[in-house]
Amino acid sequence: MPKKLLMGNQAIAYGALLGGVQVVAGYPGTPSSEIMATLAPLAKEYGFHAEWSVNEKVALEVTAGAAFAGARAFCTMKQVGLNVAADPLMALAYLGIKGALVLLVADDPGPHSSQNEQDTRLFARFAKLPVLDPSCPREALEMTRYAFDLSAELQLPVIVRPTTRVSHAYQDIEVEAAYHPLPVSGFKRDRAWVALPTTARQRHPVLNRQQEQARAALTSSPFNEEFRNRAENRTGVIACGVALGYVREALALAGLDQTVDVLKIGTPYPLPQEPVYAFLKRLDRVLIVEELEPVVEDQVISLAWKKGLTVTVCGKHDGLVPREGELDVDRVLMAVRTFAGVKAEAEAAAAATAPALPFRPPVMCAGCPHRASYYVFKKAAEGLDVVFPGDIGCYTLGAAPPLKMVDTCLCMGASITVAQGLYWAEPHRKHVAFLGDSTFFHTGLPGLVNAVYNKANITVVVLDNHTTAMTGHQPHPGTGQTALGEPAAAIDIAGLARACGVEDVRVVNPLVPGKAIREARAALEFPGPSVVVMNQPCIARAKTGNTRFEVGRPDLCAGCWVCVDELGCPAIMPGDNGPTVTDKCVGCALCVHVCPSGAIRRMRPQ
Repeated sequence: MPKKLLMGNQAIAYGALLGGVQVVAGYPGTPSSEIMATLAPLAKEYGFHAEWSVNEKVALEVTAGAAFAGARAFCTMKQVGLNVAADPLMALAYLGIKGALVLLVADDPGPHSSQNEQDTRLFARFAKLPVLDPSCPREALEMTRYAFDLSAELQLPVIVRPTTRVSHAYQDIEVEAAYHPLPVSGFKRDRAWVALPTTARQRHPVLNRQQEQARAALTSSPFNEEFRNRAENRTGVIACGVALGYVREALALAGLDQTVDVLKIGTPYPLPQEPVYAFLKRLDRVLIVEELEPVVEDQVISLAWKKGLTVTVCGKHDGLVPREGELDVDRVLMAVRTFAGVKAEAEAAAAATAPALPFRPPVMCAGCPHRASYYVFKKAAEGLDVVFPGDIGCYTLGAAPPLKMVDTCLCMGASITVAQGLYWAEPHRKHVAFLGDSTFFHTGLPGLVNAVYNKANITVVVLDNHTTAMTGHQPHPGTGQTALGEPAAAIDIAGLARACGVEDVRVVNPLVPGKAIREARAALEFPGPSVVVMNQPCIARAKTGNTRFEVGRPDLCAGCWVCVDELGCPAIMPGDNGPTVTDKCVGCALCVHVCPSGAIRRMRPQ
């Protein structure tokens, strides 16, 4: 079988292919986005359906419909996307499915690119659904394939929960791109598919019984494995998911790899009790190592109490393992040494003297149209008392100096609705909600309808850069392209806003700031909901040509530093004799419009 060097997310995609997936839907979100990027070309090759849905709720409902008809369906998102999909998820657990439904939710401990660190395993426990926790890309592939069979056996959705280091790590994996879909049995009418109160009352006991069916199935799962060293060992570690690699390396570094046994748990809920009990009953002490919440630890404590074991359980509840942030070898090594009573003064001293890494905050790209949009509204709002609710995307970086144009950021699509709440609390102030084009389709539309219906005097600014830029430039309903790269209807944002009842809708190019400022001011002064579409493609996808700018007339430079202090463009840096335009310039010309003395000019060809 040939080997491929695969990213974890690519491995997951191949696992879905090998599982016979027939319908795929998702919404992009780091660290999950590459799964669909891998599945889309496979969908074209093998003939199954794959789509970027407008949000995670829609994606889960699309795949649920396919599973109701007996198909094998796969839904992908990140952990905060599960909040959006929570409504259908909780009902699906009661109704069950007919074919198979695998829900891939990539968690982001750290967090690296999310507004929280929520643990999807808790959602699985809340919904009473099985969850699988891969430790590496190879296991992520096998777990995904296995999840389809488990879902079909239990007739329940099954969650697969990789974390960032699994999703983005690379590994050589033996994989054959084989696709063997099962026949779709078809949808059969049955009141069991209708989520009525009577259905819930009937199905809840069934769901509770299915917990034990799931536990029995996971007891014999190959994803739970014991690494035993010596018969006389009385201490052990239970490692969950990606923590397995950290634990094994930390034990080796601490010289404990022969005196401490390890049990790997790849199926954290419901906990497979037999292998865990067999591990615990011969130990005096056990350390539970898992990222974020004590999901396995709580179940282990409950099992030990239930079985009357005297084993001491250590982990998050006694502070040995941190409950927040991403684990790594160093953090696990500290926990393991404390657990085992091993000191390491020399290494601690060396670590204390290591130089700190330089702080490199993320910034918007040189030439990013969002920077121009923020500058336009900052100027348009001069003399007014304005609050600027923001949203999730590249443009959230506008919160940092020097722009400082994001006053709130809650979750996807919330800028519009937060602006309304602020308006009703402080109607004497003006409230300007910023959100991106993909976010507008995701969950911005209901908020806009609400603003029109309730007559909230706010301005909504849609930063339309023609892509879902933050997560890797995925298409959306406004781009005129599907996930498979095929042409599609491009939904017009301005037309959609007008159809929602907005009377004042303007489409503006933010890179022509003079006109854009006048249009923005007019929108601010409109007595009622207004929408401004800032229409300019993402600089990372735009054809910039060879145009560059420089401080071509340093004699005219007044030393006002407006180009540096107001824009924060990484292509303009302070120099010894004034501002300097570096080779990062992409020719957007915003600095030319901003410079009050005309010192910045088009660079002459060399």
